[in-house]
Amino acid sequence: MMSDDRFDVIIVGGGIAGTVAGYLLAREGLAVMLVERGNYAGSKNMTGGRIYSYGLGRIFPNFVQEAPLERKITREKISLMTAESNVTLDFYSEMLGLPGSDSYSVLRGVFDQWLAEKAEEAGVQLVAGIRIDDLLVREGKVCGVIAGNDELEADITILADGVNSLLAQKIGFCEELKPHQVSVGVKEVIGLPARVIEDRFGCREKEGTAWLFAGTPSGGRSGGGFLYTNKESISLGIVCTLSDLVNGTKSVPQLLEDFKQHPVLEPLLTGGELIEYSGHMVPEGGLAMVPRIVGDGILVVGDAAGFCLNLGYAVRGMDFAVVSAECAAKAVLAAKQAQDYSEASLTCYQSFLDNSCVMKDLKHYKNFPHFLETTPRIFNRYPQLAADMLTDLFVVNGQPAEPIMKKMLRHVKKVGLTNLAIDGWKGARSV
Repeated sequence: MMSDDRFDVIIVGGGIAGTVAGYLLAREGLAVMLVERGNYAGSKNMTGGRIYSYGLGRIFPNFVQEAPLERKITREKISLMTAESNVTLDFYSEMLGLPGSDSYSVLRGVFDQWLAEKAEEAGVQLVAGIRIDDLLVREGKVCGVIAGNDELEADITILADGVNSLLAQKIGFCEELKPHQVSVGVKEVIGLPARVIEDRFGCREKEGTAWLFAGTPSGGRSGGGFLYTNKESISLGIVCTLSDLVNGTKSVPQLLEDFKQHPVLEPLLTGGELIEYSGHMVPEGGLAMVPRIVGDGILVVGDAAGFCLNLGYAVRGMDFAVVSAECAAKAVLAAKQAQDYSEASLTCYQSFLDNSCVMKDLKHYKNFPHFLETTPRIFNRYPQLAADMLTDLFVVNGQPAEPIMKKMLRHVKKVGLTNLAIDGWKGARSV
């Protein structure tokens, strides 16, 4: 049963953004209810597999020692993959693990439960297994939420209900998602012994690898593959832009199966046990898909606000969830002090965001999602170009040698020097 009491804040969604916001507000003495549709916080979260620590480190000083982290990421890999080959940039550095710039692989089901426990310890009333059907609106002001026949009132409601926020749509903050704005992600968690992972991926104990792929994992279309090493498992998956899926010849499950069977990955996964299979939608539109996020008595945070950035070499989402939750909590505390929960009062949330890495980075890379969407050669022609060039460089078959420049230009001309120049120029301008 849900409480009939009135709350200072009701938060919809028990992911990272919702639990962090709840923790920060309850810690300051506010009465906070956190409502999660799943059976527990994290039960519906499968996204990514990696979190950058800078935001949570500010909020939980002992975060690294206390949180159920998997491995510190000290090796970055980026690959251009064809059906037969794989060209990889492999970067290892202890600089990746320095405090403040460190990142970790995580299993969201476990990690989100830890965050929820922290929120409850701070005083948050967490209610799981409840679906919020609508917002309670009086005279244009959001006054709480509606769950079945129950109405719960609050001075402020925070939407942290994920990328496809139906509540934000109902209140008119955003339209129904467009296919080019989101990707479909599928992921398997594959169990392997810790020592095997360390041997196969060249990792030290407690250290791990983040590996991103472009090319055949998404069928040569917009999207890619990802792999993160956990303590005793591998998180492996693909992400495909929804608008491109309709033009493909393979289903998402088939693309994932082909990815697993690639001659580079198959030996790394041999002997693994399937632990989890899950799917999720991922916001891909960048700044262009950020909806209205402030209203009378309401704020929107995390994925529900479209705060995600895919740069090809790094994916930012969980850290943006933390920072947006922190900004929302500051705005709520300011409104509580002023006893003013109007849009005008809560607009400071937007100001806090504008001064944070969330909006600064989204604005800086505002053209990058469009660049990826309109440059299909990144996902089909360029992986093949890299493979062909390196094949000519490394294969020795007894034939007379040719000048390297001549061999390389032969392959470049297949793509077109003009196309290379145009794509290079567009890419440089977008970042």
